Amino acid sequence: MTSMDLNGKTILITGGTGSFGKKFTEIVLSRYQPRKLIIFSRDELKQHDMRRQFPDTGQSVMRYFIGDVRDRDRLYRAFDGVDVVIHAAALKQVPASEYNPLEAIKTNILGAANVIDAAIDRNVKKVIALSTDKAANPVNLYGATKLCSDKLFVSANNYSGGHVTRFSVVRYGNVIGSRGSVIPHFLKVKETGVLPITDRRMTRFWITLEQGVEFVLASIQRMHGGEIFVPKIPSMNIVDLAKAIAPECRTELVGIRPGEKLHEVMIPEDDARHTFDCDGYFTILPEFSNLETQEHWKRGGKGCPDGFCYSSATNERWLSVDELREMIRRTADE
Repeated sequence: MTSMDLNGKTILITGGTGSFGKKFTEIVLSRYQPRKLIIFSRDELKQHDMRRQFPDTGQSVMRYFIGDVRDRDRLYRAFDGVDVVIHAAALKQVPASEYNPLEAIKTNILGAANVIDAAIDRNVKKVIALSTDKAANPVNLYGATKLCSDKLFVSANNYSGGHVTRFSVVRYGNVIGSRGSVIPHFLKVKETGVLPITDRRMTRFWITLEQGVEFVLASIQRMHGGEIFVPKIPSMNIVDLAKAIAPECRTELVGIRPGEKLHEVMIPEDDARHTFDCDGYFTILPEFSNLETQEHWKRGGKGCPDGFCYSSATNERWLSVDELREMIRRTADE
């Protein structure tokens, strides 16, 4: 995948102390020489820990801003002189969002609106917002807030006016080993000899943090504005994951949790008519994209047929138990 040249650029990551932000920082610093790499987040302890992970050797490009995407004025200050924004800040835990719905709305929806306004008014060139498979045909509040956020970022291209700012979205599936992932939970409880399984039929899309960062970097390069980029990634079955982590354990069915799906979808059927199948990824165009953008993606891919649905249950590629075990091992070694 071809990535945008970030040498000499000022980059800001909202929610930058999270799993994605730290891996993004690691890869960018190893590959480019940005002018500044700004971590924007609200947790001073996590920023302190990140300073230790990426120590200042005297000429560090790292900058740390304490702030919340709910605070519009703080975003305006942080975005001054920024070229590229990666919007990764969100309230992501499904149960917490169900119990505290207004808090999820304030961060995931109103925070997205603040990021958009600040980016346009500060003439940020490119903004990539991170989405989730739960935003496609959402069944829980977290997914609904992220769907709304996606719509805001796609539509933002229509009212940026004469400003240079362009917005796109990256949507991918479950990240191996990220906070809230089932893997740390399985590793913790395997000592009991029993792994809790919600449903033996359950499937999920699977991606590593590094793959997610690489896809975002490639999407920054290829974006025109208004696209939702979806990588082609493998599926896994929850029973296979349990075998990969603890083959000696027996499994116990506990039932699907509230707000949880049996299978995940990243491209619903209703989006198929304006989705292009490209090399290694899909591009979902907005309902009202301009002719130039449509022609560009027609040259770069082929239209998906009516009724197409990109689901973890009907995926063409599946991870075996051995492949899952190797991915988990590599993630643990990083």
